[in-house]
Amino acid sequence: MPLRVAAISFLNPAPLLYNFEHEPTASQLRSHYDVHYTTPANCATELLNGTADLGLIPIASLTPELAIVPGCTIASLHEVRSILLLVKNSQNLSDDAALRAVRTVAADAASRSSQAYAHILFEHFHQAKPSFVEHLADPIPMLAQADAALLIGDPALLAREHRGAIEAAHPGLLWLDLAAVWRGLTGLPWVAAVWAVRPEAIDFAGVTAVQLIADLTASRDNGLAHIEELVREWTPRLEVPAATIRTYLTENIHYTLDAECVKAIEEFRGLAAGIGVLPELGKLTFLS
Repeated sequence: MPLRVAAISFLNPAPLLYNFEHEPTASQLRSHYDVHYTTPANCATELLNGTADLGLIPIASLTPELAIVPGCTIASLHEVRSILLLVKNSQNLSDDAALRAVRTVAADAASRSSQAYAHILFEHFHQAKPSFVEHLADPIPMLAQADAALLIGDPALLAREHRGAIEAAHPGLLWLDLAAVWRGLTGLPWVAAVWAVRPEAIDFAGVTAVQLIADLTASRDNGLAHIEELVREWTPRLEVPAATIRTYLTENIHYTLDAECVKAIEEFRGLAAGIGVLPELGKLTFLS
């Protein structure tokens, strides 16, 4: 029985999924992996309720029962561009004062991690505690109902392309890249998602841990070697220039789960638990 794989239907994991989507490797992998696409939050839900075996999930959704697959991640070492916090600031306050003044945040429901990062920014670093209301990812109506808007993934990239229209509707906005803000506050990479697996499912699929790690790593490496192909594929899907997609995949996103990224996950989960946004996770579990 192939491993049921829940993947993310955004631009940022495209290199990670390259071998699963392109021949000849896609046919070869199909005997061991059955891939379907959904949102980051649903990836985690499916993995936790047992309707998926392997998922690219937000780090906010990690539990002791799930094992992180070493090697790959979706992270950023500086500005990520696809995690965007828009804050009303018509009085031209300092960033700190504007964040402290926020009472409501309209949030894209697609990722728990992004919301948790925003909670940490407000509550831990700025001693503010706004209420979060989930909203469709459209910044203009989001800001009509709340003091701030949190956008992730492709909608965040699109918002940057339509900045003039958004600022015309809502003058005086702070445009905060949460990855860059996190890096500035902690000195650590911003990490969004990792491959996680239910370890007991591997045996039923006839895949060893070594093979799973190798397959996912090879897919990432092959994807990074074919960036121009991915740019050509994704340019018709998003209303952003090809150059933006290329820069995003090669400079904004970091795809290697190195020691600094692991430290960042631990810091994020510790801070989130400290303000009561996420449960204590304890020591991270890795597939071995």
